[in-house]
Amino acid sequence: MIKELLYLLILILGFPTGLILAKLCKDEIKNWRKRMTIISVICLIIALVIGFSDFIYKIPVIIALIFIAITDLTIVWKSYIKYIKNTKKK
Repeated sequence: MIKELLYLLILILGFPTGLILAKLCKDEIKNWRKRMTIISVICLIIALVIGFSDFIYKIPVIIALIFIAITDLTIVWKSYIKYIKNTKKK
């Protein structure tokens, strides 16, 4: 029970991590937006493949990959919101 709560907490912490990184790395996000989306999709695909395999550390690896995907997608989402706000001001 405690292990599942820890996994859930780790996944939930992906959102604030993405928001913090989006605030810190504004210039890099412009160049990496498409790559971050590709990385997120690849992480989710690998998590699905590992989910159907017979891997020893299956659950921790899946949680880590989903954390990466959540963080990257949060960064991309936040950068699009800033982009839309900046275009409306002009």
